[in-house]
Amino acid sequence: MNYTTSISLIIGYIIILCLSVTTIIHIIRYRKKYGTELIAFLLAATVLTAGIIYSTLFVFSVTFFISYEINVLFWKLSIVFGVISLIIASFVYSFFNEYKKIKPFPFLYYTLLLGMLIGALLAPDSIELILSIPPPSSFSVIDPALINFHFNLITGAIIILFQSLITSYYLYIASKINIRSKKKEESLPLILNTIVFTIPILMNIYYVILQQTVFRELYITLIWITNFAVNIMLIKKPEMFFVLPNKIYSINIYHKSGILLYSINFDKKSDNKDESPIWGNILIGLNHILSEFIGKKDKIDVIQTKKTDIVVRYEIDYGFALVVITNKKNSIIEDLMLNFSIEFKRKYEDELTDLQDINRLINVSEFSGAKEIVEKNFQLYL
Repeated sequence: MNYTTSISLIIGYIIILCLSVTTIIHIIRYRKKYGTELIAFLLAATVLTAGIIYSTLFVFSVTFFISYEINVLFWKLSIVFGVISLIIASFVYSFFNEYKKIKPFPFLYYTLLLGMLIGALLAPDSIELILSIPPPSSFSVIDPALINFHFNLITGAIIILFQSLITSYYLYIASKINIRSKKKEESLPLILNTIVFTIPILMNIYYVILQQTVFRELYITLIWITNFAVNIMLIKKPEMFFVLPNKIYSINIYHKSGILLYSINFDKKSDNKDESPIWGNILIGLNHILSEFIGKKDKIDVIQTKKTDIVVRYEIDYGFALVVITNKKNSIIEDLMLNFSIEFKRKYEDELTDLQDINRLINVSEFSGAKEIVEKNFQLYL
């Protein structure tokens, strides 16, 4: 019996397992870097289901023989958790396209297919284990080429349909994001990873159709290579996961007298044009009441509209407020606003000190250099 493939799969599994655990710990520890805790949770859940649970069930079902019943059970569970990991990842893709926007279709359709798949797998004849040698008398390592799983027509059709549809959805969202993205280099890793991801999915579809183990081993090898690249990206480029789903529409700096010291629009072709009049009304109202709020303990720090958040940071000692219009307030936006305020105060300390006297004539052209501070702190959104 040739154990080369078995040993290779076990080694690959150990590498992916260790990397997945490391990635999950990193995501949890630095969850604020991923934009919101929800996105961090979804990313960690994807790594858990795909890199740990699915990989464990897959390896134990094809490289170890325990019994017909247990191996088939492990294989069925691996299919279910593999599907669940794809659905969770699709939520992340959906948030890339529009933050916290989950459309009923295709997710209800995916949930329906998952239910149909679980129902099909509960049938006794849904999957049959074919062993090319006499069954070992005890738990043992086995050559994966000697252990095969045959799908009945219904189970195989549901698996093929689900993987085809969800892969198409990934490609559609990734392409849409790449077309809309201002900085192609930020969205390029997403679309490249999505394209590469279709290759192992095709291998798995071939396996379901042709029932040849070589496609199954190619599938898991390629999916692990993809997972390895994704995990490295999760650790090294967390900013991608808040730059793509988050947008900043404009930044405004108001003096406590209500005078607009500086303003810059990020999104010239905003897909929220219907909200522009609302922003204007809110900003007009805000600059009228700014002097009332800036000296009080209880202040408005975010004003929500249907599609956006207007986030306000008050600098009481220097008599101004930073107002950022974004699609969603989160810790990343707040941190960037803090860093901007620190540099703005440092650069314009003398001018802001002089403006403590609200009767003094304000020359807003003195603050035109704020553009450099904006570009430095908010460059990912420009």
